[in-house]
Amino acid sequence: MSWFESLILGLVQGLTEFLPISSSAHLRLTAAFSGWEDPGAAFTAITQIGTEAAVLIYFRKDIVNIISAWSRSLFNKEMRGDRDAQMGWLVIVGSIPIGVLGVTLKDQIEGPFRDLRITATMLIVMGIVLGVADRLAARDETGGKHRAIKERKTLDQLSVKDGLIFGLCQAMALIPGVSRSGATISGGLLMGYKREAAARYSFLLAIPAVLASGGYELKDALEGGHVSWGPTIFATVIAFVVGYAVIAWFMKFISTKSFMPFVWYRIALGVVIVVLVSMGVLSPHAGESAG
Repeated sequence: MSWFESLILGLVQGLTEFLPISSSAHLRLTAAFSGWEDPGAAFTAITQIGTEAAVLIYFRKDIVNIISAWSRSLFNKEMRGDRDAQMGWLVIVGSIPIGVLGVTLKDQIEGPFRDLRITATMLIVMGIVLGVADRLAARDETGGKHRAIKERKTLDQLSVKDGLIFGLCQAMALIPGVSRSGATISGGLLMGYKREAAARYSFLLAIPAVLASGGYELKDALEGGHVSWGPTIFATVIAFVVGYAVIAWFMKFISTKSFMPFVWYRIALGVVIVVLVSMGVLSPHAGESAG
């Protein structure tokens, strides 16, 4: 991998990780459109550590409060009713599905799931799901001629069952094209949560999953020596800087705006990929050039 490729891929990772458009799909597509080798699951996982570092800094107060309260609750029964302590357990519970499926489906994630036809399908299908979820949320928030405004749930109302459902939605992002934030936010909206609540829990839930995945791939890379370390580290730093700016913008954006621009973008991109693969312009398989 060249330094120029790492710069572009780092920018793509930072720009797309927190938006509901699938960063893994965009990394795969950027390489395919540019005629580069597929950066692979290991590169994706390691550069995601950079964007998760941005989450750690942006939500540092929430994270410190959660870890502190959760740790104290292990030894102090009175602390177990504290909402921050409970949030610690809910993040752990919500992380179980992606942990189990990530290990179980490792070979598929690094191989068949990276087929561009699957990526295109997931972009379109999950775009439609996000669109439906967004419209339902908008209907509750604005009411209508014959409907009163319906109050949506906050994170204070998050239950173990809902946490597991969020976790299952997050696990779907193991398939490129789904989008971690897109799937979890869609799930949260469909369960009746506010946009900000769904997004905040989505980002908190991603921390253990991404750090564990990145650490696992980092260990394999150190043992196998199959990663271009200089460019990969450079891309990770770029992803961190850009990712922090994007998450700050996105949290403000969702408080007043609809997700529909992302929905139409996902569907349009998915259709373009289907057409290009059908015409033979793009190869559906990682590491291959078009015929």
